[in-house]
Amino acid sequence: MKRFIAALQFLTVCPFVSRVACDERDIGRSTPWFPLVGFLIGAVVMLLDRAMSAWFPPLLSSAIAVVALAGASGGLHADGLADTADGFLSSRPRERMLEIMRDSHTGAMGVLGMICVFSLKLTALASVPTVLRAPALLLMPFAGRCSMVIQLALLPYARSGGLCSVFIQNRRRSDVISTLFVLAAVSWLAGGAYGLCAAGFSCAVIVIFSLWSRSKIGGFTGDTLGAGCELVEIIPAMVAAFCWRAMGSL
Repeated sequence: MKRFIAALQFLTVCPFVSRVACDERDIGRSTPWFPLVGFLIGAVVMLLDRAMSAWFPPLLSSAIAVVALAGASGGLHADGLADTADGFLSSRPRERMLEIMRDSHTGAMGVLGMICVFSLKLTALASVPTVLRAPALLLMPFAGRCSMVIQLALLPYARSGGLCSVFIQNRRRSDVISTLFVLAAVSWLAGGAYGLCAAGFSCAVIVIFSLWSRSKIGGFTGDTLGAGCELVEIIPAMVAAFCWRAMGSL
């Protein structure tokens, strides 16, 4: 139970768990709970969206949902996305990329990356039909947190220290298999055939982004974990919009 609370403390700004004392060892062993945290975030945002949809048009309620998804982590993953975009798109050597990503200032590429990702997330979610909206919102943060577990299990750590060093000693390669199984099972239960399609495309994006991170900086950092989460969050909404469009054209 304490590891689950540690995962909540690490991934969210939930005020109800901040008083529980969790050390680095608890945080380092909390990785298997990341998908559950993502699912709970999705459930809360889904309920919020259902309430907002009764009062606002789809575009506005989608904007509120996207803001809520970003706010669940206190903007931590969005910051990782911006830092990763600044580093990866700088065309600099590996060590210089890591220095750029550590810099707290956000450059033009970081701003552009956030605009592109959040625009895609907003427009994709606004295009999702009502019948698929709830499963899409459940799967968006869930798939995003699964991507973090897979990165942690597969990639070497690109730095010698830092926040994510607490996970290195406790990670297991088997977490990839269990996470993929949980991703497929929950996606099927949440959305049936649509859910499995969303899970499959999410896995593809996770693999592609992980390979890109490996080629750019030799592994993962805390910033790439956040960036991968933000990128994968787009996929369930995009797949839902595509599936509905494809069914309508038949």
